[in-house]
Amino acid sequence: MTIDSFLGKWRLISSEGFDDYMKELGVNMAMRKMGSMAKPDVHICKDGDTVTVKTESTFRTSQFSFKLNEKFEENTLDGRKTQTLITLTDDNMLHQLQTWDDKESTIIRKIVDGKLMVECNMNGVKCTRVYQKA
Repeated sequence: MTIDSFLGKWRLISSEGFDDYMKELGVNMAMRKMGSMAKPDVHICKDGDTVTVKTESTFRTSQFSFKLNEKFEENTLDGRKTQTLITLTDDNMLHQLQTWDDKESTIIRKIVDGKLMVECNMNGVKCTRVYQKA
């Protein structure tokens, strides 16, 4: 499999543990409230070997582009500047590792039954968000 299975527009349909995960990241209360209410659409597209992930909600839009296996600086929705590395594993999961200020968080994206499953983890605090093709 390739990254192609991730391409397209995805709409959030469920979210578990997101507030706790944001708290672990150090996101303030006001931003967590807005983040929890947002029902973002995620657009994933590819141009050559550059992949762009755009997250759109009524609250805020963010976008980052990357090449697999190449570190880049990411400005996250919550205002962190991270060194990020995204790899595609043998079992076709996109593994995103964010590091900043001696901290790290992982975000795993995989396709399960045609849905995009996004699992975020920091210090064992986990969040699962499920998207369906829009």
